Amino acid sequence: MTRRTVLMAAGAGPLTSGLTATASATGGAAGSDVLVVVEKSGHAVGFYEVSSGRLSRRVALPQYPHEMVVDSRRRFAYVGHYGVRMSASVGEGGSAVFVIDLAERSLVRTIDTRPFHRIHGMGIDDRDRLYALSEEKAVLLGFDTPATDQAPTRAVPAHGLKTHLFALSRDGERAFVTGLLSHTVSLVRPHDASVPPLVVTPGQLPESSCLSRDERTLYVGARRSSALVAVDARTMKVVQSRTVDGDPLRVYTVDDERLLVTDIVGRTLTLYSTTLRRIRSLRLEGIPAAVSFHPHRPLAYVSQLDTDSVAVVDLDRFSVVGGFDTGPEPDSSALLPSAA
Repeated sequence: MTRRTVLMAAGAGPLTSGLTATASATGGAAGSDVLVVVEKSGHAVGFYEVSSGRLSRRVALPQYPHEMVVDSRRRFAYVGHYGVRMSASVGEGGSAVFVIDLAERSLVRTIDTRPFHRIHGMGIDDRDRLYALSEEKAVLLGFDTPATDQAPTRAVPAHGLKTHLFALSRDGERAFVTGLLSHTVSLVRPHDASVPPLVVTPGQLPESSCLSRDERTLYVGARRSSALVAVDARTMKVVQSRTVDGDPLRVYTVDDERLLVTDIVGRTLTLYSTTLRRIRSLRLEGIPAAVSFHPHRPLAYVSQLDTDSVAVVDLDRFSVVGGFDTGPEPDSSALLPSAA
């Protein structure tokens, strides 16, 4: 896909540039899926109609928002205020969680997290309890009722250095926190800080991880080691490791049998089996960063940092079937499916 090229999405009409559209306060058209995209260097969250690529609303935020999660009712999105452009950037960073009303498409509240700064990794459990990771303090914060909380309701040590992202069990009782400088993944208990952590070194510079569907295995991308690593999610022992091409920035569980890995050096998406066997790769035009998934269709939405665009990928055909332009440096996203 080339930027500003009109493509045909599976089952949809032509896709055009979101940046050339005029932002509308009326929201998306009836029957249109909407992709909510955090635009890091645009300092905003954008709402894009997937069928047309049209920008329907952009919500301005303080500088450098990064990670985002959405609650189960798709009522609110929670965005961490990292406050610096990237992990190598110096500075105290931000100390807040932004609450976005997805119906009104507006910033409705800001939760102050001071003295916890550089809020990056975000998670939400099946009870809609929110979790936010302070990279600067290496502390995992909890919000039991984030729709109304004015401050964190709990906090546990993350047991790593430069703690960046985490994977969360569905019930919120286990969090697997990656430490970029300690080169560790720590299993911590967000609701019981008295439980000793279990810590493993899966390789150098572990950043992203994901749990298998049965939550028995944790898959970790060790970036500097160019490795995809399977860890027993109970004992935190490495059970398998595979050398991969490039730089495995993000790792996602697709289904019971497949993983999806973004490689920012090779500009590729690669499907692996859950036994770490490479299935196939797809070369993209841009640098693939974060990925989100359609809840009902085999579609992935891949943010491309350097081309300021989103590629829509059919996971069964494993090909690009659409895309549109965004604001500067799109990263995490969430799909709001049409009610029609």
